[in-house]
Amino acid sequence: MNRAVVLLSGGIDSTTALAVAQRDGYDAHAMTFRYGQRHEIEVEAARRVARAARVTDHVVVDIDLRTFGGSALTSDVDVPKHHAGEHPAHGDVIPVTYVPARNTIFLSFALAWAEVLEARDIFIGVNAIDYSGYPDCRPEYIAAYERMANLATRAGVEGAVTHIRTPLIQLSKADIIRLGGSLGVDYALTTSCYDPTVHGVACGQCDACRLRLKGFADAGLKDPIRYRVSS
Repeated sequence: MNRAVVLLSGGIDSTTALAVAQRDGYDAHAMTFRYGQRHEIEVEAARRVARAARVTDHVVVDIDLRTFGGSALTSDVDVPKHHAGEHPAHGDVIPVTYVPARNTIFLSFALAWAEVLEARDIFIGVNAIDYSGYPDCRPEYIAAYERMANLATRAGVEGAVTHIRTPLIQLSKADIIRLGGSLGVDYALTTSCYDPTVHGVACGQCDACRLRLKGFADAGLKDPIRYRVSS
């Protein structure tokens, strides 16, 4: 089996990307980050997902992006909330929940581990359709990163091409959920909320919750996780 590093946050997209990698025959090595985000809930969700998927190994990398702040997820800034029926605009304004250069940082760690594993594929669950407008989720960003990766590593210089796999990038959230369902993904194991309770109950009003709830509604399915506010 070909090895692949899969970036796993514990959310819908990364969990589905992991399922796609395994469907396609990859030996999955999952990587999660404890990066100074507001809560430990998503790390716990990633662990649940990794156990359920029986990945070959799962590492949790500690870095502290609170050193720089600049985001509602890594500094003392309120997470924006929406009223029922409202959904965040896509790509018009980059929201305060954007973490500066986060995917570039995460992919760099994944690239280093992939080189050690002699893995030629890195999976990341970025999406450019139903998302919050983050610049590091766009196809042109991924293409540029892949070019850089093959210039910046010994493996690349020696002719071992690394591919950044983005199987969800042109799917709506509903399509991602349908795809995951067809692959047996248990979304009850996942979390998406930017501002959950200490017990992991989602707020139901942040960008991530609104996109998630809309995705399940559009797919004609009920979201299996708990919410403080869901309508």
